[in-house]
Amino acid sequence: EVQVVESGGGLVQAGESLRLSCTASGFTFDDLAIGWFRQAPGKEREGVLCIGNGDGATHVANSVKGRFTISSDNAKNTVYLQMNSLKSDDTAVYYCAADLTGLGCALAGGLYDYWGQGTQVTVSP
Repeated sequence: EVQVVESGGGLVQAGESLRLSCTASGFTFDDLAIGWFRQAPGKEREGVLCIGNGDGATHVANSVKGRFTISSDNAKNTVYLQMNSLKSDDTAVYYCAADLTGLGCALAGGLYDYWGQGTQVTVSP
């Protein structure tokens, strides 16, 4: 069974850090691209960061550049989203998604085949 599961969301204060985890199962992890997306109430879904597990190449949205990083532990089939210097604007439901094409990663949600259920991140001012 193919599964993508996020964890690690929660409530933090502005300026603090949080790390989200995305664990994928049911496919060959090394061939995947994993993307992190977020959606705040009343706003469109936004691509945040992605990583191609084959070559490790990443893409990052300007809105989080310098604050968020992405890393992959292929042995654990897990990708991490490290979020530092959080702002209230970062409040959203964060989703992890897997792209099985093996062509590398992109921040376009339409390219991704499997999505997690989402995890809430709330940043208080």
